[in-house]
Amino acid sequence: MLFKIVSLASTAILLMAASLPQTGPIPEQKPDKEQAQPSVEPPIPAEKPATSSEKPAVPAEKPARQAEEQTTGQTQGPPRPPLSVASESDEEHQACLKELAAMGATFKEAARIDDGNGCGIDKPIALASPLPGMELKPEGKMRCEAALALAQWMKESVIPSAAALDNGKIVTINQASTYVCRLRNNATIGKISEHARGNAIDIASFTFENGKRIGIEPRREDPTLTGAFQRAASASACLYFTTVLDPESDAAHETHFHLDVIERNGGFRYCH
Repeated sequence: MLFKIVSLASTAILLMAASLPQTGPIPEQKPDKEQAQPSVEPPIPAEKPATSSEKPAVPAEKPARQAEEQTTGQTQGPPRPPLSVASESDEEHQACLKELAAMGATFKEAARIDDGNGCGIDKPIALASPLPGMELKPEGKMRCEAALALAQWMKESVIPSAAALDNGKIVTINQASTYVCRLRNNATIGKISEHARGNAIDIASFTFENGKRIGIEPRREDPTLTGAFQRAASASACLYFTTVLDPESDAAHETHFHLDVIERNGGFRYCH
């Protein structure tokens, strides 16, 4: 009986000892060889919460088109502003108008033309008649300098040459083009035409007092007086205009004279 009591007491003491916490050192555990290595990236700091007076910084995203424009240097959107029309001297313009009026021309001053892309006339005039009794059909807009050259050429060279034809006076100059915003020869690429600056006039034919009409056409080999008249008119035009292109120049001018007053270095003239 005494032995059972001692055994029960020993068992109770052992149970109490097992439940008490261990105070001795805990042996270091070595990591498993297959355990994943820790990340080498630094920890991400916690974001500071935004307050009512401070908004979180969000980088602005550039549109794809804008980024492409910065890379290629090409712009998309509205076209570039038009080139400005070259200004003309008031003094020279008034002197030209005075001389043109003295020759008996009929004209009126028109509003400034600015069609963009280099097209326009600072001080245009609408010419109806370069000389008394001689119409320009249809009425044409141009710079005064071009109108004055036309009047001088007709009075001093064309009219005297036409006297040999026995058709009477020239009553109408039939023009094919004066001011128009376009490139040379109506091309889609290339240099701007002098028509777009008000410096040029295209002449398609002359109508005479007796009703006869002489059209401008290839006449290099024409042995008649009509052929001689056209060749004389073309050659003399270079005394008044800085550019003269006739039907012998190229296919683009087979039906008219192109006459303009473009200024070139050294007073150079192109007559062909």
